[in-house]
Amino acid sequence: MLQLSINDPDRLVKVAHALSTHTRVGIIKLLLTKPDYNIVEIAEKLDIPVSTAANNVKVLEEAELIITELQPATRGAMKVCRRNFDDVHMILNPSVYEQERGKVEEVEMPIGHFINFDIVPTCGMANSTGMLFPEDDPVSFYLPESRTAELIWFRKGWIEYRFPRKHPPGAQIRSLEFSLELCSEAPNYNNDWPSEITVWVNGVELGSWISPGDFGDHRGKLNPSWWYDKSTQYGLLKTWCVDLSRSTIDQEKCSDTKIADLMLEDKPYITLRIGIKPDAKHQGGMNLFGKAFGDHAQGIIMRLEYDI
Repeated sequence: MLQLSINDPDRLVKVAHALSTHTRVGIIKLLLTKPDYNIVEIAEKLDIPVSTAANNVKVLEEAELIITELQPATRGAMKVCRRNFDDVHMILNPSVYEQERGKVEEVEMPIGHFINFDIVPTCGMANSTGMLFPEDDPVSFYLPESRTAELIWFRKGWIEYRFPRKHPPGAQIRSLEFSLELCSEAPNYNNDWPSEITVWVNGVELGSWISPGDFGDHRGKLNPSWWYDKSTQYGLLKTWCVDLSRSTIDQEKCSDTKIADLMLEDKPYITLRIGIKPDAKHQGGMNLFGKAFGDHAQGIIMRLEYDI
């Protein structure tokens, strides 16, 4: 989700301008129908000149609402476009917004800082300088070098993290969310490779998301130069959230699990497990991205919202 505030008027105006015409909104809507379109396809679908499509794509790109990449074509190169955000939230009164939201504690966990795992090959890790150890050796996940991982993949199993519970004593927790970039795990890559990825908190299942594929149709914008073009390139940024009444994935309900079910007060930490259930219909594995790989410069972000 892209969050804008009146306290950052330049960014707010740029995004508002980018969304101020039917043509540009139409381009955003068109990019819902498949992962990417080139400029010529956009022009044909919207029945506008190619030059008009190109100019409007440039405005959306400058506002960071879409991502573009030049790919080889029959003659030269073509610009391919895809969405960068699913939601835009504009905060026009920050003081009221903060009062309504309550207090928020945020912790970002590097993906190499896991505390437990149970995985099955194929599996491996990489950081910004190279592969951390030979692929398909789960025992290597115990090596100290794993702390530097910026990309982790495995075919079956799970990986677990522990976050500090930082809210003050007596606080009423409103919601807990985890944001992370991930996708399926296929040989090399395969955009059509579904995988049912599940998240648990304190041992309680929040819900499962079916990743449509292991994405490699263009290079991840953060990937180091040594990373292989024919391997996994990027994931999708997904957010699991649990509040007082339900759990959601990207604001869509996924289960009836609620905050009270997690027994957050029992321990000074919160355990997050991500993995593939043994009985999952789609067991297509998982790639988990850190700051140095994929399209989103973050590890796993936990946000805890509470009232005092």
